[in-house]
Amino acid sequence: MTEDFYIGTYTKRISRGIYRVSVDTKKPELTDCEWLASAGSPTYIAKADAKRLYVINKKETDGQTQGGLIIYDVSEEKPRAIQQVLTHGASPAYVAVDEDRQLVYTANYHRGTVTVYAIADDGTLLKTDQVVDDDPVGPAPEQADGPHPHFANLTPDNRLVACDLGTDRVYLYDVSDDGKLSAVSTLEMPAGFGPRHIVFDASKNVAYLVGELSSNVATLAYDATAGKFTVKGIVSAIPDDWTAHNGSAAIRLSSDGRFLYVSNRGQNTLAVFSTDDEGKLTRLQNISTEGDFPRDFNWTHDEKFVIVVNQNSDNASLYTRDAQSGQLTLVQKDFMVPEGVCVLPA
Repeated sequence: MTEDFYIGTYTKRISRGIYRVSVDTKKPELTDCEWLASAGSPTYIAKADAKRLYVINKKETDGQTQGGLIIYDVSEEKPRAIQQVLTHGASPAYVAVDEDRQLVYTANYHRGTVTVYAIADDGTLLKTDQVVDDDPVGPAPEQADGPHPHFANLTPDNRLVACDLGTDRVYLYDVSDDGKLSAVSTLEMPAGFGPRHIVFDASKNVAYLVGELSSNVATLAYDATAGKFTVKGIVSAIPDDWTAHNGSAAIRLSSDGRFLYVSNRGQNTLAVFSTDDEGKLTRLQNISTEGDFPRDFNWTHDEKFVIVVNQNSDNASLYTRDAQSGQLTLVQKDFMVPEGVCVLPA
């Protein structure tokens, strides 16, 4: 059986945009890294049920930068661009689709904004709201130049949660059907934590928050009734003896809620954690990604295989995942993927 993945990339050196990579789960191996469509540094991709891709996009014209999204119809073999939504300045860092309300959310790291768009019947977007983070920033050098929202996506109860690396805060919003945001609560993390991405375990009423700057992972209690987070515990994603630079990046939770995975850029590993009934984390493994700067990873639909892309070394690695122990075993490395950043099941 073969499963396909969309790969988002930077286009600073050799990449041409969006690629598609296949995983042959019988052999198992990665096959057929195929260029799919053009975009300017499409560092994150979201897929809609209506067979459309909402893709981060950057355009340079006469020395001026425009950033936003490009939308592709992928209902046929060849993707077809249907709209570009661009404004002056840097492109977003994250994009997500809200199927129930037919909305799209972006988080813009450099502009300090979270933006909401309504999806029209033809897949095109119209901006409905935007919030600007303006809280004080943390002490790390990466925080000195302002707020940096890095993530905006839905909670299990369909609120919007935004993680701001610059302000060390997690913001919670209610979302109206017409795409308007109203603030519910704010969680302040320890100074220099650097919130990046978050995942939820609705059965335990917890969320797991990865801190890029601290290389830590926090377990948060999530009270949906009150609409607030509280910190239950914090653990490291890297060994105590690692003293060189590291920036933790992507975070994913297995469907059974038993194991959590985090990518480490610098140590160049995937960290594997077990979770107990209260959401307490225990780090089990740090396995090499066999490359440099692993920003994202994902798994096949049955979660038996994990693919990780290494941005700086232009390669991907494939692992088997033991569902009982949670641990990973390398089965393939040095598979060419140019400037890989985002891994999304197709």
